[in-house]
Amino acid sequence: MSGSAEATTVRHEVVVDAPVERAFSVFVNDIGSFKPREHNLLAVDIAETVFEPRVGGHVYDRGVDGSECRWARVLAFEPPERLVISWDISQRWQIEADPDKTSEVEIKFIAETPQRTRVVLEHRNLDRHLDGWQAVRDGIDSDAGWPLYLRRYADLIAA
Repeated sequence: MSGSAEATTVRHEVVVDAPVERAFSVFVNDIGSFKPREHNLLAVDIAETVFEPRVGGHVYDRGVDGSECRWARVLAFEPPERLVISWDISQRWQIEADPDKTSEVEIKFIAETPQRTRVVLEHRNLDRHLDGWQAVRDGIDSDAGWPLYLRRYADLIAA
């Protein structure tokens, strides 16, 4: 990977004690259990976070009043090994409607043993967010970004 590409990509991983099928299933079906509720672009509290498990589906938050915030599109869905979603959130932490100005998040589920899975998350093409894209990178790479999601995901698997 070139220096330029590395600057526009954030990568984190976690190993969980679960078969690859369960690791994938929990990530998709229980995303609302590990996505922090305070990570909210709605005007009201989040009632649930939904992952539509198909290419063309969305990842969205549904508010307690029924409103929805669709913050990702499902670009690839290959259970139990891989999924790719768009990141439709701008550098101003608002919904980005132009798909040419969104980045991608690829999550790979790699079986290390029949009961252990490495989950590799790569958020790439951050420069598509244009001026100020570094704020997106810094936010998702911080302790309150993807590392927090993966820690909470691992805790959920372990529970």
